[in-house]
Amino acid sequence: MITWKDFEKIEVRTGTITAVANFPDAKKPAYQLTIDFGESGIKKSSAQITQLYTREVLIGKQVVAVVNLPTKQIGKFFSECLVMGVYNLQNDVVLLQPSLPVTNGCRIG
Repeated sequence: MITWKDFEKIEVRTGTITAVANFPDAKKPAYQLTIDFGESGIKKSSAQITQLYTREVLIGKQVVAVVNLPTKQIGKFFSECLVMGVYNLQNDVVLLQPSLPVTNGCRIG
């Protein structure tokens, strides 16, 4: 179990995907995402979401991500946040997103 203090350290914020690139060097099929988190800045992330989402459909989509993890190097790419999703029964990732539009950078709590 973690404490409430531990949970409060995790910064989960909303952002809008502004660019999507294929990531051919990834071990599992993935995209390289560029996400605008408003005042929290623009961050990049690798996301294994190619089964359910095309690049075109992702542009402009709001997502939920952890933004205060250390940068993770994946090949030559540096992932700066963790986009959150739910694994369905086929083990594909379904993105978590607000049900209504919100300002980029809003904190989840």
